[in-house]
Amino acid sequence: MSESTVDVLPELKQIVGALLFAAKEPLSIKRMRKAMIETGNGFSGPYEQYAKATDAQIKGALEELQEDLAKAKLGLDVAKVADAYRLQNDAACGPFVRALLEKNQTMRLSKPALETLAIVAYRQPCLRSEIEEVRGVSVDAVLRKLIDMQLVRVVRRSELPGRPWLFGTTQRFLEHFGINTIEDLPGSSELKRAMPEEGQKQSTETFPEMEKELSEKKPSAEATEDESVAALNEEIKGAEEAAEEGLES
Repeated sequence: MSESTVDVLPELKQIVGALLFAAKEPLSIKRMRKAMIETGNGFSGPYEQYAKATDAQIKGALEELQEDLAKAKLGLDVAKVADAYRLQNDAACGPFVRALLEKNQTMRLSKPALETLAIVAYRQPCLRSEIEEVRGVSVDAVLRKLIDMQLVRVVRRSELPGRPWLFGTTQRFLEHFGINTIEDLPGSSELKRAMPEEGQKQSTETFPEMEKELSEKKPSAEATEDESVAALNEEIKGAEEAAEEGLES
């Protein structure tokens, strides 16, 4: 006769692994601890001990689980994205998983969408007029598409006349590209726009000066605006391809 679940209580890392496996989106430590508290209060008895698990203990269980998966070479990995954790397949196994799930036809961003997303990602929060000034074309349709894809969001209104919208990236953006924070973007410290000093209002008149400062930091001081956008595009495209290699199984 097999032992009951109550007789053989799981270790904390087992619970964490089960939660990550069952979740459809990355889980924060706070959400995992909430699930343990609800279980401890609902089942009582031997389960009550899990309701007392601390953030540090859960984080330690995550690290232990990650080490066990790496040593066992099971094709799985615990990744931290958007300040949360998810269980995903090993990046090296990505092509096989895509072949199985027919992920080769997964949603891809067009070149205009990538260019627009790159500008928003590195220079957020930014105005639509600022994006158009860099790209040289209207971005209304592209912005709507990126918002529909939940990669870009309206952050707030600007203090400029007419109070136009300011745009930024979303948590879905971080999850899609497999990064934890915006600072993890390749070359973010060199490419992102310098933020205005505290109390200083943002103005589109200062944008060309910011562009000049950014271009001076690039390897070639004579780089054109198109080359600047292309560089941002390549950074985002590279991050997207790297993220696709670690598609969630």
